[in-house]
Amino acid sequence: MAGESARKPLLSGLVDPREYPQKKSTTKRKRYLRSRSAPSIDILMGPNEVSDNFPGSALISSYFRPNFQQMSLYLAVYLGAGVLCFYLVQDQLAGTKTNGILDAIYFSIVTMTTVGYGDLVPNSITTKLLACVFVFTGMAIVGMLLSRAADYLVEKQEFLLFKALHIRSKDGEAHMLRTIETNRVKYKFYTSTVFLILLIILGTMFLWKIEKLDLVDAFYCVCTTITTLGYGDKSFSTEGGRVFAVFWIVTSTICVAQFFLYLAEVNAEHRQKMLAKWVLTRRMTFVDLEAADLDNDGVVGAAEFIIYKLKEMGKISEEDIALVMEEFEDLDIDQSGTLSTADLVLAQSN
Repeated sequence: MAGESARKPLLSGLVDPREYPQKKSTTKRKRYLRSRSAPSIDILMGPNEVSDNFPGSALISSYFRPNFQQMSLYLAVYLGAGVLCFYLVQDQLAGTKTNGILDAIYFSIVTMTTVGYGDLVPNSITTKLLACVFVFTGMAIVGMLLSRAADYLVEKQEFLLFKALHIRSKDGEAHMLRTIETNRVKYKFYTSTVFLILLIILGTMFLWKIEKLDLVDAFYCVCTTITTLGYGDKSFSTEGGRVFAVFWIVTSTICVAQFFLYLAEVNAEHRQKMLAKWVLTRRMTFVDLEAADLDNDGVVGAAEFIIYKLKEMGKISEEDIALVMEEFEDLDIDQSGTLSTADLVLAQSN
């Protein structure tokens, strides 16, 4: 790298200074290219270690979030245990009853989603304690697992939504994918809104036609259900209505939660874009130049400028930079100020 800035570490002001050997180069601009002669990660670590220890960035989140098989298992165990318990103590439940097993499933769903109509209530010490345990467990299931399923279903609709909004566009699939990635939060919000409206209409029509509620009362019952308000003056009282409710309540309550989550994300993203626009359009001052000069050499390189702007946008912090530099120093075995294949091999062998 040319210039004096190559003689010092980029962020030496944030970590303990070191003496780095000078490097000479005739290139005028920095180019970040992968060396063709460098051994691939497969050679350095072996095929089995690569798949286990070096997941792609697109797969990292899967290590922290359960897949559909796990979610299905957890939900099945949860509902199975709840249905069994409440079926065995059905005589200790007071309220409007239809079928023993169906009522147990319905009561489990209403408890899990915290709707709590009050059309079925525990009236003994045993059932009250079971309900207390079950409602806390159900909230955890909904929060950590079922919302992940709803998020997945919404993401699956993004491509279809984009095509519907740009049906006359002749752009290729690559352009579509780039646009979807750019507007991901917005498309999620649109999709969850459409799903929520459809579920509201479906629930209202069902209560109006099947449960024989007045149209306004049907809409009122839908709103109190999806928001988990559950006054209890209007609910599903027939056998067919409770079969429908078992599926509709879970789906609609999760969908409304996702709707408000994406609404918050849209607002946060809008504020972030406004901040980024302000940062990138305002004139840089001498104070900014001094603050951006992280290695105090009197000049600001491209990397320093990028880091400074990212800090202004709130995308990174001093702590983030310090943590990254700490990892860099751990990998820089020969303390040359740069990372090489030899450094990685030595770091992995330690």
